Amino acid sequence: MTERKILLNPGPSTTTESVKMAQIVPDICPREKEFRDIMAPIRKELTEIVHGDPDEYTAVLFCGSGTICIDVALNSLLADKKKAFVINNGSYSQRAVDVLSYYGLPYIELKQPFDKQPSLSAIEKVLKENGDIGYVYITHHETGSGLLNPVREVGELAHRYGTFLITDTTSSFAMIPINVYEDNIDFCMASAQKGIMGMTGLSYIIGRKSIIEESAGYPRRSYYCNLYMQYDYFERTGEMHFTPPVQTIYAAKQALIEYRSEGEEAKWKRHQRIMNAIREGIDRLGFKEALDRSVQSGLVAAIKYPDDPNWDFDRVHDLCYEKGFTIYPGKLERQNTFRLCALGAIDEDDIRDFWKVFEEALEKLGVEVPVFYE
Repeated sequence: MTERKILLNPGPSTTTESVKMAQIVPDICPREKEFRDIMAPIRKELTEIVHGDPDEYTAVLFCGSGTICIDVALNSLLADKKKAFVINNGSYSQRAVDVLSYYGLPYIELKQPFDKQPSLSAIEKVLKENGDIGYVYITHHETGSGLLNPVREVGELAHRYGTFLITDTTSSFAMIPINVYEDNIDFCMASAQKGIMGMTGLSYIIGRKSIIEESAGYPRRSYYCNLYMQYDYFERTGEMHFTPPVQTIYAAKQALIEYRSEGEEAKWKRHQRIMNAIREGIDRLGFKEALDRSVQSGLVAAIKYPDDPNWDFDRVHDLCYEKGFTIYPGKLERQNTFRLCALGAIDEDDIRDFWKVFEEALEKLGVEVPVFYE
């Protein structure tokens, strides 16, 4: 048994011992049929997690972190003479803007407040006034703040104005129940180290086959990060075009077995239990959050630093880390926050144990409890 660590950061997640051990396999060439036969079921199961019909939707695997999927989707799915439309209300939607800027691709950016859901009327106004929008892009769950965006409503607007929706579900996939049909999602994405509780290094885009196949005629802007090329290679050979992360894929196979065993509804209830335990500690200790809970996903709490002069996040982090708990700094501009996440193979008892360790750290540093804000 490996030492168990409780990761309350936004990924990678705490994993089960069985997922860790799934990586210990005999060495194998990834071009062997034995290995190739693993990937087709994984692609099908990832599609089924978001209730996609495998005749209409498919999962395309990539070697890399979740950001590779943002890169691939944005550069591959923009038709010639079309513009991307990005709703930007957080650090991860800003990443989409950065990707488009690096490629020099035309885009419309609608900036919205980080702490509330975007204006649907403002989104519709952009769609109404711009007939050359190729796709609409929005982050489902902004991991930096914990904001849950109205993907279903935004997707309906995209479809009404003759375009399609790409959404980054990296930190919501396989946690918050998603149905691509009910939620009007044409493309979503994630990485194995988050929702399915696998290991880092495998990411995937799930989307409509018809649009992927149409994109074969779009300008090719990247050799490695091209969605159609990877999809086409999978369809013809059953393999990834470039060397896959072999051991990580074995871990993903085991993680998906455990996902099916727990079940979508039970897994989401567990994440809600975890967040309830996180919020109990926040309230008891007097901490304030950056977002109103009415707009939160229930997966991430962005907590404001208290004004106590003895507060020192780095020292609190280190004291918790020594006892096996990892906390993570925030990602909000002009606000000092840290994040606690209801992610991974943990449950509410782990959170109760964490708060004991956290309170000991506050006491050791002389931080007044309940904490105060001026």
